[in-house]
Amino acid sequence: MAMFWYGHDVSGWGWFAMSAGMILFWALFITLAVLLFRALNQPHEHTHTPAAPTPEDILRERLARGEIDEEEYRRRSAALHAGPLTKT
Repeated sequence: MAMFWYGHDVSGWGWFAMSAGMILFWALFITLAVLLFRALNQPHEHTHTPAAPTPEDILRERLARGEIDEEEYRRRSAALHAGPLTKT
């Protein structure tokens, strides 16, 4: 039985192409692994900074702590929702 591939070696350019392809494959694989590792270990900035309380939140907290009474709360809440004061 004769061997089909006997005498048909890969030429110098074939070895070069295979070597370059393997180097490119591993470079791409390592680059993707590093980028994935960095993305997964990056801290999420939006979860570490609490949102600033709104004026309505502060007013509700002061009412809950007893610093102001209900009438004062309603008066200040109405002032907040009325908009900026204008000089006459």
